[in-house]
Amino acid sequence: MKTPVYFISDVHLKLSLDKKEVDRRDKLYRLFEKILETGGTCFFLGDLFDFYFEYPDLIPKAYSDFYEKATSLKKRGVDLHFLTGNHDYWTKEFMEDMIMDKVYFDDTQIEIDGKRFYLTHGDGLLSWDHGYRLLKKVIRSKTFIWLFHWLHPTLAYKIARFISRSGHHHTHTADFNKDVRIELKQVAEKHFENGFDYMISGHYHLGEMFTVNKGKLAVLGDWFYRPSYAVFDGHDLNLVLWENDE
Repeated sequence: MKTPVYFISDVHLKLSLDKKEVDRRDKLYRLFEKILETGGTCFFLGDLFDFYFEYPDLIPKAYSDFYEKATSLKKRGVDLHFLTGNHDYWTKEFMEDMIMDKVYFDDTQIEIDGKRFYLTHGDGLLSWDHGYRLLKKVIRSKTFIWLFHWLHPTLAYKIARFISRSGHHHTHTADFNKDVRIELKQVAEKHFENGFDYMISGHYHLGEMFTVNKGKLAVLGDWFYRPSYAVFDGHDLNLVLWENDE
């Protein structure tokens, strides 16, 4: 995998464009320009889209600007990898063959320049995430996907827009985030005991990095309130708050 490797999560590109959405995308695309300057790899760790579902002959047109920007990155030598999240699991040939170099549908392990990474979107990871684990089984089942694909796209995306509009991308309480940090560190510690050097997670929107024993845990921020990315330069992993970096 070409370095530097940029890790981004929880962009949640929306189906409906308003000024806030346009401004948010512009912020992401300015990061793409930075990646073009260095080359390397861009690795999306889930929930790139707020909703993504491919029909055999149809794709969401609301993301046409992203398709264009991503294609431009690829043409200029940047590799694109995508680990799907709980909002965008349902990719098919267009995303897998035309946009990304590789798509992952579950937690994955990679090695870059001798360093081992454990990569996860993070949904269903914590001990109390019973709802997310059940949701995963349902929405990722072949039966659910087969049934949903029989919905007319107009109806399917109307439902998706309603869910997106009613969803809240908010910060959690301090107590909730404290519990998340404690348990994520425990999960990371086990991976580091098994020889991993780094663990990177999305989903929890923290935008923080922790040293756990001899390893590093990066919990990426969302692109609503705390845009951030992690970058591995071939030697070490660091977390960058994008607004500060700009």
